[in-house]
Amino acid sequence: MKRCVHFLCLLIAIAALAPAQASMTADQLVGFVKSSINLHEDDRKIAEIVKKTRLSNQLDVRTVESLQGTGAGSLTMAALRALSVASASLPSAPAPAPKLSVAPMAAPSADEQKNILAAITENALNYSNGLPNFICMQITRRYVDQAGGENFSLTDTIAERLSYFKHKEDYKVISVNDTPVTNRKHEQLGGATSSGEFGSMLLGIFSPESQTEFEWERWGKLRDHVMHVFRFRVRLENSKYEITAEAVKRTVVVGYHGLIFADRDSHAVMRITMEADDIPPDFPIRSASESLDYDSIAISGQKFILPIKVDMRMRDGREVMKNEAEFRLYNKFGAETNIQFGEAPDPLPPDKTKQ
Repeated sequence: MKRCVHFLCLLIAIAALAPAQASMTADQLVGFVKSSINLHEDDRKIAEIVKKTRLSNQLDVRTVESLQGTGAGSLTMAALRALSVASASLPSAPAPAPKLSVAPMAAPSADEQKNILAAITENALNYSNGLPNFICMQITRRYVDQAGGENFSLTDTIAERLSYFKHKEDYKVISVNDTPVTNRKHEQLGGATSSGEFGSMLLGIFSPESQTEFEWERWGKLRDHVMHVFRFRVRLENSKYEITAEAVKRTVVVGYHGLIFADRDSHAVMRITMEADDIPPDFPIRSASESLDYDSIAISGQKFILPIKVDMRMRDGREVMKNEAEFRLYNKFGAETNIQFGEAPDPLPPDKTKQ
């Protein structure tokens, strides 16, 4: 309906100017004719308006003939051809403005990559030492798709009080599906769980014992910050990455590979993605992957780089399990700290972790 109203307004405006002849550019006239054709306007009416139009630049023959292919009627075509001849002495239509293109950022040189990686590694190995004692709320939403696709169904929502004191994590389950629980440990939740987001994952990648292989991947962008992106691989013989299959009470060590995103200016790691390699063929879990996002969070007025979300996926036969854990309500740890953990807050908006 709106398009029709707009067309009628244009038609009325041109008709009102007809005695003095409406002045249009060739592009404007072509747009008017195309809109009229799309709206199935009468060929005679379109042709009358074209005859009364005064052009400000040339209407070339090729453009006129192209309109016949879009459905212009015989009367409209005759009027357009006449107008094309009459406008031959007018200036040519201005060339379209060149499209602005931004040249891709050049990859750092080999020496620069070496220095960047050294700075990222130093930050990562000292990450835990720079963290304060704090508490926060960890919300884990667990999903499953028994058909092995992406049509996940929410199975449960777990709220935990996570304390970080003297570089150690401690979990206390607060509620399951918004129902308060007591005396339930993190290890007793069953199903897929994760831990180690506050330094262990970084140490596993950047520790010299891991002998991690790094290669420059590309430039990236997270939350309006430019990122160095490196791909990495930790071989099985140097790995400490464990996967546990609760159903058979079995734990295996696997190799893994992935990407790290590090802030161009601070060299702080802001995202890790990783995927398991070398899973034994007789192990129930056939694939496992994780992505961990960090952001700058204020605790008692001071900013720290802290986890905000981890996404973990595992395939057990045909069934796919997905965990989305978010870290909220960061606060300083102390005797005076008193945080009320109510119902689980809504999930983080997608733009918080979108590239």
